[in-house]
Amino acid sequence: MATNETPGIAAASRGGQLSVLDASPNAIVAIDRDGTIVYANAQATATFGWSQAELLGHPVELLLPDSVAERHVAHRASYASNPHARPMGIGLDLRARRRDGSEFPVEISLSPLAVDDDSMVFATIVDITTRKAAEAQLLQAQKLESIGRLAGGIAHDFTNLLFAIRGYTEMLAEDLSQERRGEFDFDLALTNARAIEEAAGRAANLTMQLLAFSRRQVVQPRVLDINASVSAMEPLLRRLIGEQVELRFALDPQAGRVLADTGQIDQIVMNLVVNARDAMPGGGRITIETGNVVFDEAYSMEHFAVEPGPFVLLAVSDTGQGMDRETRAHVFEPFFTTKEVGHGTGLGLATIYGIVKQARGHIWLYSEPGRGSTFKLYFPRADAVEDPTPAQPGAAPAPASRGSILLVEDEPSVRDMTRTVVRRAGWNVIDVPSGDEAWQLIQSMVHPIDALVSDVVMPGMSGITLAERVMDRDPSVRVVLLSGYTEDTLDLDRVVARGARFVAKPLSGRQLLEALDEGVREA
Repeated sequence: MATNETPGIAAASRGGQLSVLDASPNAIVAIDRDGTIVYANAQATATFGWSQAELLGHPVELLLPDSVAERHVAHRASYASNPHARPMGIGLDLRARRRDGSEFPVEISLSPLAVDDDSMVFATIVDITTRKAAEAQLLQAQKLESIGRLAGGIAHDFTNLLFAIRGYTEMLAEDLSQERRGEFDFDLALTNARAIEEAAGRAANLTMQLLAFSRRQVVQPRVLDINASVSAMEPLLRRLIGEQVELRFALDPQAGRVLADTGQIDQIVMNLVVNARDAMPGGGRITIETGNVVFDEAYSMEHFAVEPGPFVLLAVSDTGQGMDRETRAHVFEPFFTTKEVGHGTGLGLATIYGIVKQARGHIWLYSEPGRGSTFKLYFPRADAVEDPTPAQPGAAPAPASRGSILLVEDEPSVRDMTRTVVRRAGWNVIDVPSGDEAWQLIQSMVHPIDALVSDVVMPGMSGITLAERVMDRDPSVRVVLLSGYTEDTLDLDRVVARGARFVAKPLSGRQLLEALDEGVREA
């Protein structure tokens, strides 16, 4: 045994009291009050690659990755003030460092012990590299299962929607054919057209849910008062749940503000309340709660996905049927549902999970069979002043002064439809399939364009780059960008800040025209 051991450890070692620890298959080290290593068994030297002489007398942070070593000092000091037996790492992502600098996953158990007159903590360190590899394989298999369920759910829902759209379109085409034009029924044609519009709207909603689930949705976050957002939904929520369910609010007046998309907060609350209602077919109570929470360094070390700092709590609880462990394990997966066929898509909670993660928040579920469920959502607190409420649109938008539009869209069917919409509104339209062609055309034009409508992601020059060049060339041009979400749209902020309008696909013709009308930029 090395000579720089503490007297208590040395005495225990000479008496054979620690010989059993040398036979342990797990690494064991002892640390004194100052965080200095005073004992290391044989497995510790084998696991970490250090000799006993190299370990003894050094801070325990020698065995930790650099990324956590500094804050571990404060965490260790806090533990030393109240030492107690404690398992660490179960379900977490704790890592240790070998002599060669390589890192590996571990689970740690801490046991305070008095040896003679010395007080120290024994740490049992289990290398779980093999187990983590097996868990990774299992997780991959579960992901593939989820993808299969996702694909099947999408195929089922979109097949039904496309069947409706295609069927009604065929009927319209037949009614407009030369042979049947004489008996054309305008009322029936209008009914068919509205049925197509409704099916397309449901498809658009499904797409938005998928984008939210995958964290690929373009959002327009602003600083919100969480209490005001929840309170504004009360009349709607009471109509949704009916008279059998009691709705309670426990809103902390001091609850902080959050940086979030207004529509997404509404979507979260509505989905959770509807799920809670469905879990209580015989009636019950739903409670919506807000508050402030601060996650400290110690908590974040035990919950590796949580960054320390202030958060705002939004919780929805019910007194319903609750969930067993198997259901809880799958509840956030897409198209997983316990409801009867036709009574739920299985995307609601998956969508909420995606929204919360996109906002850098966290979500926890607490539920037991027969004891109800509680969903707790934590959003990073935003200390800025709440954004003013956007001005509500009037009964009808002011008519735009029509002019020439350059339409840029690489998908032919979308380009044709968009061209028709803006032409019917009185615009002169020039359309091209790419940003590169659009820029070449602009440079050769004798008369400048009045507006640019462009897709964001296209082969070659992106819509964002094109918009920047157009605005640099002529700041008076109205710019409207269209896109579903891709990672490229993360750069939208820089052009929106300069006055460009953004409308997420899929969109209606009216939305596009309203964006053009609102897109009059200051010279």
